[in-house]
Amino acid sequence: MSLSIIGINYKTAPIALRERIAISRDDLPDTTRALAAMEGVTECMIVSTCNRVELLAAVESPETDLTGFLHQHFGLDRALLEPHIYKQIDRDAVRHLFRVAASLDSMVVGEPQILGQVKEAFAVARAAGTVSGQLEHLLQSAFAAAKKVRTETEIGSSSVSIASVAVDLAKKIFGSLQGRTVFLVGAGKMSELAARHLVQQGAGAILVSNRTQERARRMADQFKGRVIPYEQLYDAASDADIVISSTGAPHPIFRREHGQAFMQRRRNKPMFFIDIAVPRDVDPEMGKLEGIFVYDIDDLQAVAAAHLEERSREASDAETLIAGEVERFHQKQRAVNVAPAIVALQRQAEEIRQAELRRIQSRLGSLTTDQLAAVEALTRGLVNKFLHPPMQALKQAAREGDQLRLETVCDEWSISAATDRVAEPQAVQPVNNSEPEKAESDPVTAASVETRR
Repeated sequence: MSLSIIGINYKTAPIALRERIAISRDDLPDTTRALAAMEGVTECMIVSTCNRVELLAAVESPETDLTGFLHQHFGLDRALLEPHIYKQIDRDAVRHLFRVAASLDSMVVGEPQILGQVKEAFAVARAAGTVSGQLEHLLQSAFAAAKKVRTETEIGSSSVSIASVAVDLAKKIFGSLQGRTVFLVGAGKMSELAARHLVQQGAGAILVSNRTQERARRMADQFKGRVIPYEQLYDAASDADIVISSTGAPHPIFRREHGQAFMQRRRNKPMFFIDIAVPRDVDPEMGKLEGIFVYDIDDLQAVAAAHLEERSREASDAETLIAGEVERFHQKQRAVNVAPAIVALQRQAEEIRQAELRRIQSRLGSLTTDQLAAVEALTRGLVNKFLHPPMQALKQAAREGDQLRLETVCDEWSISAATDRVAEPQAVQPVNNSEPEKAESDPVTAASVETRR
């Protein structure tokens, strides 16, 4: 069983390609189930944001063609998509996921939204029934690592997000946002973040429009803004100096002809569009009109780079912390993976112990309850002492990832190093019809508990 991640993100693919495989919130459950139905996939989830689409799966073989799923599901030619896809396997996949959750792989390093987006993708996968033990443990470890980065480094010390970078860009264009009219198209979390930053910078009137008017009303109430019915979107847009658009529309909602009408009504006063949606809400052709400035999410990278430079030391500390958490995760996994071999060793020793007790039963004669308990304690104690060295050797080999040593120990004791499932050990049988008292130490139970830690 292997762990595999494939995907494209803002570093490997332009927005024109990313928007072609973006998965809407409504479509995510069905797409996740379709991935789970793929041959060779045992568990999976999909992360789809404005900056990345990633498939995370537990697969039967590293050769399982997750890339083929993207080609087939979205109807894209391999030659178009293949050069932009990255693939991570096993340990590299774990490290990549941890870095994504901790926002170290984000366009704006330290932004807090990505962790929520990964958690949402995980929740969708759980509801769809496409994750179980392996990915459950992995994702919970990733969330814990991300939280540790937040609490033990300064990477999230100030509010940074795509929305805040967009507002910084608006300030550079206008010089000041005092008194500027802002139109928020889309009432999602990104728009809410943008509104908060705009209000802090002194923006004037705030207009809000959304297909669901109740959501627009809630956002407008937060910022003392005014709701614009969605059917009046184009009539009201020309009143705004800044339009921040972040909808889930599959096609551009602002096109060149709209821009021409806006400029005519505004008498050529400049108008600034920040398009933070994927797929894009604003047709790039509109940005070619005189007086209209259009910036999409990829255009925000220059401002994001400045944030990265300021946070380089914090990012370095976070990378070190993530490396430690990845190693901790793999140590736990190796301990879990060696548990079947330890249980097999214990079962083998227990079978020998019981066989020897049965062999000498006739010579022992009729024993009292106390005598039976003494024999049980003596033989169990001897078994524990004999098992201690090989069990410690197995655990150390697992911790160090020393597969050769692990196999050597298993060969010496005639047990399998790749046991996926071990039957429950048989209950200890008394040497006569009297029921012995429970021994003080059960090596199988004790070792199993220790392994699960």
